[in-house]
Amino acid sequence: MADELFEAELFDEEPAEEKREKRQLNGAMGATIAIVVLFIVLAATVGIPHGLMGNDGASSSHWLPPVEDRTGKIYDDSDVFSRVSWNGSHAVGEVQSIFVEVPAITLKDGGAGATGDAEVHLGLWLPVIEGCDYTGNITEECKIPVIAEIGPYYDDGDVDALTPADRLGRFLIENFVPHGFGVAQVSVFGTGESNHCMDLMGLDEQAGIKAAVDWLGSQPWSNGKVGAIGKSYDGSTPWNAAAAGSDYLTTIVPMSGLIGLHELMWRNGSMEARGAIMHNGVYGSFGLDGDLEDAQNGCEGYMEGYYAGLAAYATGDDLSWMKSDYWTERYFLDRAMEMYNGSIYIIHGMQDWNVDPHMAFPTHQIAIDNGFEVKGLYGQWMHDYPDRPGGHDGGIGFPWSLRWDWADDLLEWFDFYLRDNGPQPRLIAEIQDDLGGWRVEGTYPPMDTYWNEMTLDQCEITSGSDTVTTTSQTVLDCGTMEEDFRIIGMPTIHIGARMLGTSGHLFVEMQRGSDGSHLGHAVMDLRFADGGKDGVAAYIPGTTVLAKMEFFAMDVVLEAGDNLVLIITQTGEDYIPSTVSTTQVNVFLDDRSTLSLSTVDRTCDDLFLPPMQEQYPMCMD
Repeated sequence: MADELFEAELFDEEPAEEKREKRQLNGAMGATIAIVVLFIVLAATVGIPHGLMGNDGASSSHWLPPVEDRTGKIYDDSDVFSRVSWNGSHAVGEVQSIFVEVPAITLKDGGAGATGDAEVHLGLWLPVIEGCDYTGNITEECKIPVIAEIGPYYDDGDVDALTPADRLGRFLIENFVPHGFGVAQVSVFGTGESNHCMDLMGLDEQAGIKAAVDWLGSQPWSNGKVGAIGKSYDGSTPWNAAAAGSDYLTTIVPMSGLIGLHELMWRNGSMEARGAIMHNGVYGSFGLDGDLEDAQNGCEGYMEGYYAGLAAYATGDDLSWMKSDYWTERYFLDRAMEMYNGSIYIIHGMQDWNVDPHMAFPTHQIAIDNGFEVKGLYGQWMHDYPDRPGGHDGGIGFPWSLRWDWADDLLEWFDFYLRDNGPQPRLIAEIQDDLGGWRVEGTYPPMDTYWNEMTLDQCEITSGSDTVTTTSQTVLDCGTMEEDFRIIGMPTIHIGARMLGTSGHLFVEMQRGSDGSHLGHAVMDLRFADGGKDGVAAYIPGTTVLAKMEFFAMDVVLEAGDNLVLIITQTGEDYIPSTVSTTQVNVFLDDRSTLSLSTVDRTCDDLFLPPMQEQYPMCMD
C-alpha cells in the first residue's frame, strides 16, 4: 500500500454566488433549527433538575468542560506537545504514499504544465477500524474525515511527507488517528516529492492544494469532509485552500498564517527586510536539488518573483498600477470570504513578530461579519504552537501561555465540524494579556472597546527633538497610570509631519516605563499617510501630512504607578525604508498629533486559569 498511486478526479466548480447564497441559507436554516430544538428541549426538560443542565442549556456530561472550568484537569505533559485526555480505540495504519494529478496546471503555467504531468505528493495515515476494509465496499460507519497539514517543508528542512513531522504531523497522527480521523502531510508544488515549481502561495500552488483536498474528500473511504491546519507557511495554506473553493474543505485552523503575502511583509508601504527576496532568495531554493526537475521551476510565478519584491520595495504598493498580478493573486482573504463555506479557528501568538498579529486582526471580525463561524485562540507566545514548552519558556505570559488542553480543544472542534458530533464548540476568542491572564471575549477586539485620547503636547519630551533622521531618537513620557490600564486591539497614533524630501518614514514604539519592555509598535512610509496599500508616488518637498498610524494588535496591562513611553525613530524592528523615504522629517509633538488608546474594563474576576497552572500573581489577595 505504501507505494500505491492514486489518480485525482476532476470536479465541477460551484459558482461563488451560489456559495454565498448557500452560506446565508445555512445560517437561516441554522436559526430555524435552533428555534425548533429550543422548543423540544424546553418541552423535554420540564421537571428536570437545573443541576443536570450546563450554563448554555447543553448537557453538563459533555466530556470537555468549558474553558473556564478546566483549571483542575490534569493532562499528560511528558512530551513536547499536548495529549488528548482520553485515548481513541483505533490503531494507526501504515503510511500510504499518494501522488495526486493536478490537470489544472497547463502549458501556459510553464514548469510541469509543459509536459502535462503536474502532481502533488502526500503521506496518508488512516485509522485501523475493526470490520472496515478501505479497499473494498465501504459502509457509512467506516467513512472518515481527514485532517491535512499542507506546506513546503517535507524533505526540505524537515522529514519527508511519509514520516510524522515534529512540527505538527506527529501531534495530529498520535492524537487524532486513534479517534477515527485520517491525517495527511501534503507537499506543495516544487517541494518534497511534488513536482512543478515553488510558486510561493500563488495560483499554481492553490491549484495543487485544491487537488489534494478534493482527492482526500472524494475517496470511497472519506466522509467528504477535510480540515486544513498548520503554522506559519503551513498556516497560510488553509487560507489558500479556502480561497480555492473546494466543496470538501469544511474547517480551517490557520496558526500564525498569512492572509496575503504582500499584506504580511509590507505595512503602510514599509517593507520588512525579507520582502524583496522571499520568493527566489528563500523558498525558491526548495525546488532546486540538482535533478532534471529543476527546470520545472521556470514557471510564471517564479520568474515574476525576481522583479516583484524589488519593485514593491521601491514603490511600497502591490504593483497593480503596472498591471502586475503577482501580489494580488497571493492575497487570499477576499477570495476565501467569497469562495469558502466552512468554519474558521484562528490561532496566533500576540508576540509573534515573524508573522505579525495583523494577520489575525481584524481578520477575526471580518470573517464573522461575512457569516462564518469563527473561534480564536490568542496567547502571548511568539511564532509557536499553543502547547510547546520549549518555545514558550522565558517568554511573555509564561508559564500561563501553555495550553495543555489544546489537543482536547481541537478534538472537540474536529469532532463537530468534520463528523457532526456535538455539541458545537463555543465561538469565542480566548485572549491572554501580557501579565499572563486569560479571558474569554465574544470577538476580538471586543465589542465594548472604548477609546482614551491624548494629544502629544500632554507628553513630556525626555530625549531628542521634533526632528526625525536616520540616527535620531525622540522619547516621550506620556504620563503615569493612576490605576491599572489595559490597552487592547489596535491603538492608533496620528502624527502631523513635514517632509524635507519627497517622502519620509516613521516608526513608533510603545514601551512600559518601569522596565522599558516593548508593548507595541507602528510603522509607516509617509507616501501612505492615510494607511493601507494605496499611496502617492511622491510629495513636493515641504509637504505636511497627517500620518495615520495603527499599532499592531496588542493586549497589555500598565499597572498603577507605571508610565507609558513612546519612542519615535525613522525605523525599527526589521523594516527597511525605501531609498526615497530616508530623508529628514519634522514631527508635530503638540495638539496636532493624537494618541488613541483602545481599552476595555476587565478585572481578575474576568480571567480563567488554564489547566495545570498556579494562580496569577496579580490576582492573589
